Amino acid sequence: MARRAEDDTAPAAGPSTHRLSRELIVATALEQIDAADVGALSMRSLAHELGVEAMSLYRYVKGKEDLLEGVVALLMGDLMSNLQADPADHWQGYLQTTAHEIRRIAVDHPRVFPLVATRHPAAPWLRPPLRSVEAVNAFLSTLIGFGFTDQQAVDTYRSFTSFLLGQLLLESATRGAPTGPVEAPIDEGDSPGSTAAAGPTLDDAPEVRRLRPLLSEDRSDEEFEVSLEELMDRLDRELSR
Repeated sequence: MARRAEDDTAPAAGPSTHRLSRELIVATALEQIDAADVGALSMRSLAHELGVEAMSLYRYVKGKEDLLEGVVALLMGDLMSNLQADPADHWQGYLQTTAHEIRRIAVDHPRVFPLVATRHPAAPWLRPPLRSVEAVNAFLSTLIGFGFTDQQAVDTYRSFTSFLLGQLLLESATRGAPTGPVEAPIDEGDSPGSTAAAGPTLDDAPEVRRLRPLLSEDRSDEEFEVSLEELMDRLDRELSR
Protein backbone atom coordinates (compact mmCIF):
# COMPACT_ATOMS: atom_id res chain seq x y z
CA MET A 1 0.00 0.00 0.00
CA ALA A 2 1.18 3.53 -0.68
CA ARG A 3 2.52 5.59 2.22
CA ARG A 4 0.49 8.46 3.54
CA ALA A 5 1.47 11.88 2.26
CA GLU A 6 1.44 15.37 3.72
CA ASP A 7 -0.41 18.17 1.96
CA ASP A 8 -0.31 21.87 2.70
CA THR A 9 -4.09 22.18 2.36
CA ALA A 10 -5.14 19.13 4.39
CA PRO A 11 -4.85 18.11 8.02
CA ALA A 12 -1.86 15.92 8.75
CA ALA A 13 -2.76 12.22 8.92
CA GLY A 14 0.36 11.31 10.86
CA PRO A 15 4.15 11.44 10.46
CA SER A 16 5.30 11.18 6.84
CA THR A 17 8.49 11.65 4.89
CA HIS A 18 6.65 12.00 1.55
CA ARG A 19 4.80 15.00 0.15
CA LEU A 20 1.85 14.71 -2.18
CA SER A 21 2.82 14.62 -5.86
CA ARG A 22 1.40 13.54 -9.20
CA GLU A 23 3.76 10.56 -9.25
CA LEU A 24 2.58 9.37 -5.83
CA ILE A 25 -1.09 9.82 -6.76
CA VAL A 26 -0.70 7.85 -10.00
CA ALA A 27 1.30 5.08 -8.30
CA THR A 28 -1.39 4.80 -5.63
CA ALA A 29 -4.10 4.64 -8.31
CA LEU A 30 -2.19 1.78 -9.95
CA GLU A 31 -2.05 -0.04 -6.61
CA GLN A 32 -5.79 0.44 -6.06
CA ILE A 33 -6.69 -0.91 -9.50
CA ASP A 34 -4.33 -3.86 -8.98
CA ALA A 35 -6.07 -4.62 -5.68
CA ALA A 36 -9.65 -4.24 -6.94
CA ASP A 37 -10.47 -2.85 -10.40
CA VAL A 38 -11.04 0.41 -12.25
CA GLY A 39 -14.60 0.66 -10.99
CA ALA A 40 -13.43 0.75 -7.37
CA LEU A 41 -11.08 3.67 -8.01
CA SER A 42 -12.19 7.17 -7.06
CA MET A 43 -10.62 10.44 -6.10
CA ARG A 44 -12.09 9.96 -2.62
CA SER A 45 -10.56 6.51 -2.22
CA LEU A 46 -7.20 7.87 -3.36
CA ALA A 47 -7.42 10.73 -0.89
CA HIS A 48 -8.30 8.34 1.93
CA GLU A 49 -5.34 6.10 1.07
CA LEU A 50 -2.97 9.07 0.97
CA GLY A 51 -4.34 10.68 4.14
CA VAL A 52 -5.40 13.95 2.50
CA GLU A 53 -8.58 15.72 1.46
CA ALA A 54 -9.94 14.81 -2.00
CA MET A 55 -9.80 18.45 -3.10
CA SER A 56 -6.02 18.41 -2.62
CA LEU A 57 -5.60 15.88 -5.42
CA TYR A 58 -6.87 18.30 -8.05
CA ARG A 59 -3.71 20.35 -7.68
CA TYR A 60 -1.92 17.44 -9.41
CA VAL A 61 -4.52 15.62 -11.58
CA LYS A 62 -7.44 17.03 -13.51
CA GLY A 63 -9.78 14.12 -12.84
CA LYS A 64 -10.77 10.85 -14.50
CA GLU A 65 -9.14 11.13 -17.91
CA ASP A 66 -5.94 12.65 -16.57
CA LEU A 67 -5.65 10.04 -13.81
CA LEU A 68 -6.18 7.11 -16.17
CA GLU A 69 -3.78 8.70 -18.63
CA GLY A 70 -1.19 8.85 -15.86
CA VAL A 71 -1.64 5.17 -14.97
CA VAL A 72 -1.30 4.07 -18.59
CA ALA A 73 1.66 6.42 -19.10
CA LEU A 74 3.38 4.86 -16.09
CA LEU A 75 3.05 1.39 -17.62
CA MET A 76 3.84 2.48 -21.17
CA GLY A 77 6.88 4.47 -20.07
CA ASP A 78 8.39 1.29 -18.67
CA LEU A 79 7.44 -0.57 -21.85
CA MET A 80 8.97 1.97 -24.21
CA SER A 81 12.20 2.09 -22.24
CA ASN A 82 12.60 -1.62 -23.02
CA LEU A 83 11.79 -1.27 -26.72
CA GLN A 84 14.66 0.76 -28.10
CA ALA A 85 15.04 -0.88 -31.50
CA ASP A 86 18.48 -1.17 -33.06
CA PRO A 87 18.45 -0.50 -36.83
CA ALA A 88 20.64 -3.58 -37.20
CA ASP A 89 17.90 -5.73 -35.65
CA HIS A 90 15.22 -7.55 -37.66
CA TRP A 91 11.62 -6.37 -37.56
CA GLN A 92 10.49 -9.83 -36.43
CA GLY A 93 12.71 -9.61 -33.35
CA TYR A 94 11.24 -6.20 -32.58
CA LEU A 95 7.69 -7.53 -32.77
CA GLN A 96 8.52 -10.53 -30.61
CA THR A 97 10.13 -8.33 -27.96
CA THR A 98 7.16 -5.96 -28.07
CA ALA A 99 4.69 -8.81 -27.66
CA HIS A 100 6.51 -10.27 -24.65
CA GLU A 101 6.93 -6.88 -22.97
CA ILE A 102 3.23 -6.07 -23.37
CA ARG A 103 2.31 -9.51 -22.07
CA ARG A 104 4.46 -8.82 -19.01
CA ILE A 105 2.23 -5.83 -18.24
CA ALA A 106 -0.88 -7.99 -18.64
CA VAL A 107 0.54 -10.66 -16.31
CA ASP A 108 1.83 -8.22 -13.67
CA HIS A 109 -1.22 -5.91 -13.79
CA PRO A 110 -4.18 -7.92 -15.12
CA ARG A 111 -6.83 -5.57 -13.70
CA VAL A 112 -5.07 -2.55 -15.18
CA PHE A 113 -4.37 -4.05 -18.59
CA PRO A 114 -7.88 -3.45 -20.03
CA LEU A 115 -7.13 0.28 -19.71
CA VAL A 116 -4.39 -0.16 -22.30
CA ALA A 117 -6.99 -1.34 -24.82
CA THR A 118 -9.30 1.66 -24.44
CA ARG A 119 -9.72 4.68 -26.68
CA HIS A 120 -7.30 7.55 -26.24
CA PRO A 121 -9.07 10.92 -25.76
CA ALA A 122 -6.93 12.50 -28.50
CA ALA A 123 -7.51 9.64 -30.98
CA PRO A 124 -10.85 7.89 -30.35
CA TRP A 125 -10.81 6.86 -34.04
CA LEU A 126 -7.68 4.69 -33.66
CA ARG A 127 -8.34 1.10 -34.74
CA PRO A 128 -7.61 -1.07 -32.82
CA PRO A 129 -7.86 1.29 -29.84
CA LEU A 130 -4.79 1.82 -27.70
CA ARG A 131 -4.71 4.40 -24.95
CA SER A 132 -1.07 5.38 -25.49
CA VAL A 133 -0.71 7.34 -28.73
CA GLU A 134 2.99 7.71 -27.94
CA ALA A 135 3.41 3.92 -27.95
CA VAL A 136 1.53 3.67 -31.26
CA ASN A 137 3.67 6.44 -32.70
CA ALA A 138 6.87 4.68 -31.62
CA PHE A 139 5.62 1.39 -33.09
CA LEU A 140 4.77 2.95 -36.48
CA SER A 141 7.99 4.97 -36.61
CA THR A 142 10.07 1.87 -35.85
CA LEU A 143 8.43 -0.20 -38.58
CA ILE A 144 8.84 2.61 -41.10
CA GLY A 145 12.48 2.78 -40.02
CA PHE A 146 12.77 -0.92 -40.88
CA GLY A 147 11.63 -0.09 -44.44
CA PHE A 148 7.87 -0.66 -44.14
CA THR A 149 5.63 1.52 -46.28
CA ASP A 150 2.90 3.55 -44.55
CA GLN A 151 0.29 0.98 -45.57
CA GLN A 152 2.44 -1.95 -44.44
CA ALA A 153 3.13 -0.29 -41.08
CA VAL A 154 -0.56 0.38 -40.47
CA ASP A 155 -1.60 -3.11 -41.60
CA THR A 156 1.01 -4.61 -39.27
CA TYR A 157 -0.22 -2.44 -36.40
CA ARG A 158 -3.78 -3.62 -37.04
CA SER A 159 -3.08 -7.35 -37.27
CA PHE A 160 -0.42 -7.42 -34.54
CA THR A 161 -2.46 -5.37 -32.06
CA SER A 162 -5.70 -7.22 -32.78
CA PHE A 163 -3.99 -10.54 -32.04
CA LEU A 164 -2.10 -9.28 -29.02
CA LEU A 165 -4.94 -7.41 -27.32
CA GLY A 166 -7.43 -10.20 -27.99
CA GLN A 167 -5.13 -12.81 -26.51
CA LEU A 168 -4.04 -10.74 -23.52
CA LEU A 169 -7.50 -9.43 -22.63
CA LEU A 170 -8.67 -13.04 -22.37
CA GLU A 171 -5.62 -13.91 -20.30
CA SER A 172 -6.19 -10.88 -18.06
CA ALA A 173 -9.80 -11.96 -17.50
CA THR A 174 -8.62 -15.34 -16.19
CA ARG A 175 -6.39 -13.43 -13.74
CA GLY A 176 -9.23 -11.34 -12.32
CA ALA A 177 -9.69 -8.46 -14.77
CA PRO A 178 -13.28 -7.27 -15.28
CA THR A 179 -14.83 -8.47 -18.53
CA GLY A 180 -17.19 -5.51 -18.93
CA PRO A 181 -16.47 -2.00 -20.27
CA VAL A 182 -13.60 -0.25 -18.50
CA GLU A 183 -14.54 3.30 -19.43
CA ALA A 184 -17.20 3.85 -16.75
CA PRO A 185 -16.87 7.27 -15.07
CA ILE A 186 -14.76 7.43 -11.92
CA ASP A 187 -16.32 9.11 -8.90
CA GLU A 188 -14.33 12.33 -8.90
CA GLY A 189 -16.18 14.44 -6.34
CA ASP A 190 -16.43 18.16 -7.00
CA SER A 191 -13.40 19.22 -9.02
CA PRO A 192 -12.36 22.86 -8.53
CA GLY A 193 -10.14 22.75 -11.61
CA SER A 194 -6.45 22.06 -11.80
CA THR A 195 -3.25 23.44 -13.23
CA ALA A 196 -1.91 19.92 -13.80
CA ALA A 197 -0.56 19.24 -17.27
CA ALA A 198 -2.87 17.56 -19.75
CA GLY A 199 -2.03 14.16 -21.20
CA PRO A 200 -0.30 13.56 -24.53
CA THR A 201 -1.97 14.95 -27.66
CA LEU A 202 -1.46 14.17 -31.32
CA ASP A 203 1.24 16.83 -31.34
CA ASP A 204 3.25 14.26 -29.38
CA ALA A 205 2.48 11.56 -31.96
CA PRO A 206 3.14 12.98 -35.45
CA GLU A 207 3.07 9.60 -37.22
CA VAL A 208 -0.31 8.77 -35.70
CA ARG A 209 -1.63 12.15 -36.82
CA ARG A 210 -0.16 11.80 -40.32
CA LEU A 211 -1.54 8.27 -40.78
CA ARG A 212 -5.00 8.99 -39.35
CA PRO A 213 -6.83 8.22 -42.63
CA LEU A 214 -5.37 4.70 -42.64
CA LEU A 215 -5.57 4.12 -38.89
CA SER A 216 -9.22 5.16 -38.66
CA GLU A 217 -10.55 2.89 -41.41
CA ASP A 218 -13.12 0.39 -40.18
CA ARG A 219 -12.07 -2.90 -41.77
CA SER A 220 -13.34 -5.17 -39.00
CA ASP A 221 -15.46 -7.38 -41.31
CA GLU A 222 -12.55 -8.00 -43.67
CA GLU A 223 -10.07 -8.55 -40.84
CA PHE A 224 -12.40 -11.03 -39.14
CA GLU A 225 -12.76 -13.08 -42.33
CA VAL A 226 -9.01 -13.04 -43.02
CA SER A 227 -8.22 -14.13 -39.47
CA LEU A 228 -10.83 -16.88 -39.63
CA GLU A 229 -9.46 -18.20 -42.92
CA GLU A 230 -5.91 -18.19 -41.54
CA LEU A 231 -7.10 -20.16 -38.52
CA MET A 232 -8.89 -22.68 -40.77
CA ASP A 233 -5.78 -23.08 -42.92
CA ARG A 234 -3.58 -23.65 -39.85
CA LEU A 235 -5.99 -26.23 -38.42
CA ASP A 236 -6.17 -27.97 -41.80
CA ARG A 237 -2.35 -28.19 -41.97
CA GLU A 238 -2.16 -29.61 -38.44
CA LEU A 239 -4.91 -32.17 -39.03
CA SER A 240 -3.34 -33.26 -42.31
CA ARG A 241 -0.01 -34.24 -40.73
